[in-house]
Amino acid sequence: MTYGWAILIIAIVLVAFFSLNLFNPYTFAPKASPGSCQILRPNGPGSNLFVSAVGPTCTTNEIPQYVARFNGSGSGITVPSSSKEIFGNSSFSSSGYATCFFNVEWVCGGITTIEPNMWQFVAVSNNPPANQLNLYVGEQPVTDNGQGTNAITITAWIYPITHQNDNIVTWPILGNIFNGSIANIQVYNTSLSSSQVFALYSEGIGGTPIDLQHLVGWWPLNGNSNDYSGNGNNGVPTNVIFTSSWENGYSSP
Repeated sequence: MTYGWAILIIAIVLVAFFSLNLFNPYTFAPKASPGSCQILRPNGPGSNLFVSAVGPTCTTNEIPQYVARFNGSGSGITVPSSSKEIFGNSSFSSSGYATCFFNVEWVCGGITTIEPNMWQFVAVSNNPPANQLNLYVGEQPVTDNGQGTNAITITAWIYPITHQNDNIVTWPILGNIFNGSIANIQVYNTSLSSSQVFALYSEGIGGTPIDLQHLVGWWPLNGNSNDYSGNGNNGVPTNVIFTSSWENGYSSP
């Protein structure tokens, strides 16, 4: 009887530890504080002279303290309308890029590699001269076709709660149906190569942008919706929770 009670207590304690995520190695790993790495543009937003990454975690790629949690209904982040000019396409609104990135038909249509309850790296890189749009889930391109007219690359880490038809992964900026978490959004006004996209994936969820000359927006979403690219496109969150309990479902590349 004594041994039986002891085993039961141990089992209860283990279950409690699992529920508290104490067995996840990332729970106690060093974490980057908000703004611990940002891009410095001495000559102001849009300038590429002497641009550099500044901060203690710029080279360590520490995982973030927080990620942005969207509730699938009425939560989102609004970015300045002026960002469309920085993105290099005055005919589109900033939401137009966003829709193209996480629109299911572009990124997730017919793709089963977007797993629910798992952190995954997703990217799209559009190369107009070659009339080619490369989509990536993880380290590998999953498809390419000839859509899009502007050179642009967008990358992010996503944690989709559900995987149901058109509600899989819809961009939460100027939208409201994404149910899950997002971290480390990066936007470039050029087409990144497969090797560059792979380098970003290999950095992990706390990675730093790699092409600072063409970086137009960087939202780590580590505790806030500020743009750390030096271009001043700070977002305004609505019903977004910046949570520190996000490590489940993430593994280092």
